[in-house]
Amino acid sequence: MKAIKYVLVSIYSCAILVACGGKEEKKKEGFSYEKKTSEPKKAVADDINDVVITSNDLMKFNKSEIKVKAGKKVKITLKHVGKLDKKVMGHNFVLLKQGVDLVGFGNKAVAFADNGYIPEGTEDVIAYTKIIGAGETAVVEFDAPAPGEYDFLCSFPGHYSMMKGKFIVE
Repeated sequence: MKAIKYVLVSIYSCAILVACGGKEEKKKEGFSYEKKTSEPKKAVADDINDVVITSNDLMKFNKSEIKVKAGKKVKITLKHVGKLDKKVMGHNFVLLKQGVDLVGFGNKAVAFADNGYIPEGTEDVIAYTKIIGAGETAVVEFDAPAPGEYDFLCSFPGHYSMMKGKFIVE
């Protein structure tokens, strides 16, 4: 009988501890308290290729391929969705001309920290954004180059090995 009392008291105590334990609420990624409106989104002009690309603290772009239409303006919006500062985990978007060696460009860019890791006087680049950090956004607009395939990368030191992709003009 005594053993049953001890077992019941133990079970009851465990149930109280579990029930009273603090639960940590997790905030859903991308959740916002902002009021949603029923207004339709503004239509993007037909004469512009509007591309949004994100970068993060794991040295990744969310896109490894971007397709745009030839003969139109291109607007690239780069968003850093990570939490680290640009001195530690900065990112940019650099579009290289056809035939430019991506690895060679990335290695050369390391020496140009004061210029946002874009080699001064280079003619290898079509367009680029500034270096951004956590929560920042950068935008660059340019005319789409001739149809073909181009390389894009992040030129922050060492990032080009993982943060790269193809920019295809159709």
